[in-house]
Order: sequence, then structure tokens, then C-alpha cells
Amino acid sequence: MRPMKKTVPCVLVGLVLAMGSALGCAALHNAKSPSEPRVVMDVIPEAKITQFESELGTHQKDPALIFTVGVQNVSDKPMRYRLNIFLQDMDKGAGSLIPIRGKPPVLEPGKTEIVKIPFIKTDKESKDILVRVSPASY
Repeated sequence: MRPMKKTVPCVLVGLVLAMGSALGCAALHNAKSPSEPRVVMDVIPEAKITQFESELGTHQKDPALIFTVGVQNVSDKPMRYRLNIFLQDMDKGAGSLIPIRGKPPVLEPGKTEIVKIPFIKTDKESKDILVRVSPASY
């Protein structure tokens, strides 16, 4: 009878430890790790994205999420582009013409232009981003 009295508490302690270990591993497995945002690029064949970066900073004393985007003209003729960035999980959007100014305002073949686009009063990174480059129409 004596071995039975020691076996039952040992089995119960073992079961409790096994359940705790299993729940702890499940919690570690389901924990979300910081991940890269989902970025969808919708770019016309005449353009190429050469740089795409984002950073949290300030713009005119307000917090801002600032994107730095480089666009290269890969066509054989001068073009002007319209760049739009949509933060789909935040329902925000901003854009710019590339190049911003000039006479005439076009990007020559093979040249690259870099623009900064701020999302003012945005103090966190977006998880779902759509970048669209299209020809500017007048």
C-alpha cells in the first residue's frame, strides 16, 4: 500500500507540470512577433521603384510617418508620374507628382527622382500599404 500513496501525488504533479508546459509552449507559439508590413506595389511598366523606406518623424512639429520613394524612368521617352501611397489599415492616402516641378516637368529616360511623402499626425507604422505609380495625365 505504501508505494501507491507516493505514486498518486507524483502522477498528479507530473500531469500539472505537463499541462503547464504545454500551455506555455502554445502561448509562445501563438505570440505575435513583429513583422514587416504588407506592401503591394502597383507600378506601370515605364517606371521602376528604386527606393522605398518609411520612418517615424516630425513634419511641421506634428508626428508623421514619412515615406521616401525613388522612381526611375525606364522608358525611352520623357514622362511625368503620379505616385500614390495608401495606408489601407488606417484609411489614409497621400501622393505626389514626379518630378514635382520643372520646365517641362518630366523625368528623362534613365533618371531617378526621390520624393518624401509625409502622413501628418500618424504616429505608428502601417501594416497594409499600397503604392501606386501611374502616368500623370493633364
